[in-house]
Amino acid sequence: MSTLTERAEPVQNASGYRASRTLPLRVELVRQLKRRRTLIMGGILAALPFVLLAAFAIGGDPDGRGGQVTLMDTATASGANFAAVNLFVSAGFLLVIPVALFCGDTVASEASWSSLRYLLAAPVPRARLLWSKLVVGLGLSLAAMVLLPVVALAVGTAAYGWGPLQLPTGGALDSGTAAQRLVVVVAYVFVSQLVTAGLAFWLSTKTDAPLSAVGGAVGLTIVGNVLDAVTALGDWRDFLPAHWQFAWADAVQPTPEWSGMIQGTAISLTYAVVLFALAFRGFARKDVVS
Repeated sequence: MSTLTERAEPVQNASGYRASRTLPLRVELVRQLKRRRTLIMGGILAALPFVLLAAFAIGGDPDGRGGQVTLMDTATASGANFAAVNLFVSAGFLLVIPVALFCGDTVASEASWSSLRYLLAAPVPRARLLWSKLVVGLGLSLAAMVLLPVVALAVGTAAYGWGPLQLPTGGALDSGTAAQRLVVVVAYVFVSQLVTAGLAFWLSTKTDAPLSAVGGAVGLTIVGNVLDAVTALGDWRDFLPAHWQFAWADAVQPTPEWSGMIQGTAISLTYAVVLFALAFRGFARKDVVS
């Protein structure tokens, strides 16, 4: 008597197919670099130093208020000071936008264009798709954070000359040491923004509307900043990534203090790893129909 069930044949991949070779990083990078929002965001960041330069030219050199000198008051002391001030004024909000944009728009935009399912049918494994987009998104975010101080350093040096980094607390760091400290500052700002990147990327896998992912990540980041301003929360604020976002200022001292940056890095990495894991886990089970 013949059986009504047949043993399923094992699925075999096409000859030459390698999952690791699908959607190469260079292909995804070129795609993202050609997008208008990437060019506009780069233009805005490159223009900020010129805006500040014009502001100082119109308003004159900044002066300390109430006898207290801040980093802003040393902006025109040298190109290094000007670069540090550009990072200071942009780290709290402006640099949040490119991170949320590059990490939040990446998957959701494919869904909004109805091209996501065709990418997966190529076939590009889901984990490979997310990995490529995440690496490129983080890479563009880092490039944005490097672009701003590099342009600011060039503009500031042309306007105010090359010299040591004058410290608000007194004293100065020689040019070589100042350059090293600025690299540390940029690295820490990038790490502190990984929470926003994680939020944006996770939301990008949950919605077909890129604006919702980007806006949601920016909104939640703002909420974190607001909560950090509530002093009634006491020690609970230590668990907020926003509480440590300016800990990099401890690196711009004659003797750097690392404890704040270490704590901030630990908090940011913890949140980011959880959010990235949620994104990969949720997308692996998602019914992709767009």
